Amino acid sequence: MKITSALSYFLFAAATSSSVALTFTTNSSKLSPSSTVFSTTFRRQYAPSKTTMLRMSDDSTGEYDFDVIIIGCGVGGHGAALHSRAQSLKTAVFAGGDVGGTCVNRGCVPSKALLAASGRVRDMKDAAHLSDLGIAVEGDVTYDRERIAAHAKNLANRVKGNLENSLIALGVDVVEGRGVLTGNANEVKDEATGKVYTAKDIILAPGSIPFVPPGITVDEKTVFTSDGALELPYVPEWVAIIGSGYIGLEFSDVYTALGSEVTFIEAMPMLMPTFDREIAKMAERMLIRDRPIDYRTNVFASEVTPGIPGEKPVTIKMIDANTKEHVETLEVDAAMVATGRVPNTANMGLESMGIETQRGFVAVNKKMQVLTKHEDGEVVPGVWCIGDANGKMMLAHAASAQGISAIENIAGREHAVDHDAIPAACFTHPEIAMVGPTEEQCIERAEKEGWTLGKSQGNFRANSKALAEGEGNGIAKVLFNKDTGKVVAVHIIGIHAADLIQECSNAVAAGTTVQELSMMVHTHPTLSEVLDEAFKGAVGMSSH
Repeated sequence: MKITSALSYFLFAAATSSSVALTFTTNSSKLSPSSTVFSTTFRRQYAPSKTTMLRMSDDSTGEYDFDVIIIGCGVGGHGAALHSRAQSLKTAVFAGGDVGGTCVNRGCVPSKALLAASGRVRDMKDAAHLSDLGIAVEGDVTYDRERIAAHAKNLANRVKGNLENSLIALGVDVVEGRGVLTGNANEVKDEATGKVYTAKDIILAPGSIPFVPPGITVDEKTVFTSDGALELPYVPEWVAIIGSGYIGLEFSDVYTALGSEVTFIEAMPMLMPTFDREIAKMAERMLIRDRPIDYRTNVFASEVTPGIPGEKPVTIKMIDANTKEHVETLEVDAAMVATGRVPNTANMGLESMGIETQRGFVAVNKKMQVLTKHEDGEVVPGVWCIGDANGKMMLAHAASAQGISAIENIAGREHAVDHDAIPAACFTHPEIAMVGPTEEQCIERAEKEGWTLGKSQGNFRANSKALAEGEGNGIAKVLFNKDTGKVVAVHIIGIHAADLIQECSNAVAAGTTVQELSMMVHTHPTLSEVLDEAFKGAVGMSSH
């Protein structure tokens, strides 16, 4: 068992800051609980007389080793740990050798590095676009695959280090082993050492792993999940991507920019089945039709057999999604499995606590308290679950929000996350972003709840900044409650959509009306005016 000490980092942080006061309380085998306190204040001569106090738990009974133990150290566990320390709760995180979790090490962060690099290759190869801007590139545009892969890996390592340092700086004990429940209340066992720790509250944040359907053999070389794809060991000439959701779309963007041909294999009757239909149709036109991409829909990849790079192709047998009859066999250079993710909750002792799961998902109430089962389950005292493991919304920032919410409830301040106000984004070129339900879901909700749905749209082709960039394709669609004026959902496809969506997310969270938004001033000329056009259009105004 390895616990990272916070003392040396505290001394460094204090010595290099203008004014810091720290209180450090430690339990150890040699010292009685809460009996040893380290307190020091450093000030530079020129610093203002302001101090920041950081206190550990004031529990003098020593009943528990920690106030809060968090199992898992992804973005959700990290967010929970930071907020726990902000409440002066003595906190430990069981990292399982994976500080940063999927997002930092095998997901959001390194994939953005690949998208950034490949996106520049795409831009530099787009002679017509460059010509419109008065630019010409002489000779072939080339790239170094190994250095692109290294860029992704180095970024992940840097962000991982920053996360770990932030935990240490705030006095979080980082246990390297994987934490599992023992079956006894308030206990977590370090799977690596067998040592048992106790805490008043335990937060489960184990994250998720790629889902591989039956019949698919993954070798992470020629048939791989997103974990293997991020290594970018080679760029296949022809790659099949099984699944056309966020992950599949982003990697199609990377591969086609680097010169691959792509075939999507989608089990549903349409591509991008979870996206707003209007946005999905535009995305098909902008991200698929003009690129070396074809697709098969309404089929299952029933059997996928790995090959040998440069020697033997990957074989993919497909069956009709309805009749289950064989329809086609493809031989490609590589296949990526992008069929979603499943909770990483196996073998962590849930059954020993009477916790039943469905497909691995842990049931929780709105406070993130764990329930014994999904239907009519009872609260398991002192146990909470956040992030992908509860299935509420499988996004890194949603996990972080849930972690903060769980700590709020632990601290006695009732809180519930509004998942309708959490934005999401697909970082293709151009990007897709959304907050709230799809238009189809909004129609159903309006009919069920008895309100009138309104719709307004802004266009990138009418935006000066987008036109200056040569990126006039795309829309921003605002869906709102006509009776109250409140924004219900926004869907955007276009340049920097992922950045533009935050204003909309804030509006949904705050209950801001389109009447209020229409009178807010947006900087000119910026892409945000696409939203200004939509907000003004919702109330019958025109934007200039």
